[in-house]
Amino acid sequence: MNPARREGSEALRGADIRFRVDPGDVPPEKAARRLHLTLDRFNELLPNLLKRGFPPADPDTGMFDLDQIDEWRKLRFGREQPLTPAPAPAQPEAQAQPGMTERFLNAKERQAKSGRGNRGPS
Repeated sequence: MNPARREGSEALRGADIRFRVDPGDVPPEKAARRLHLTLDRFNELLPNLLKRGFPPADPDTGMFDLDQIDEWRKLRFGREQPLTPAPAPAQPEAQAQPGMTERFLNAKERQAKSGRGNRGPS
């Protein structure tokens, strides 16, 4: 194989990984770490966790779904809402302002009621 061809094939192998992919399913070690437990402690607690609705491992791969674990963690104490309420708007909502036509008609009506119309030059 000539050197130019070898460099090209090595470059292709280096280009196989284009971006990082975070796994969705993880082995028990990483599921345990997500709960800040050792693997031994995780395996010890797993039967009770499963009784409480902890997501089981995939039957074929033995992997745990991180998204489901996070969802279980958030909902296990009935915490569907965030801990802090959404911030109130910085300014109260402005009331609808009358348009130019409405203002003109209101002014004309006030003038008619007060007897002061625009009579023009006298």
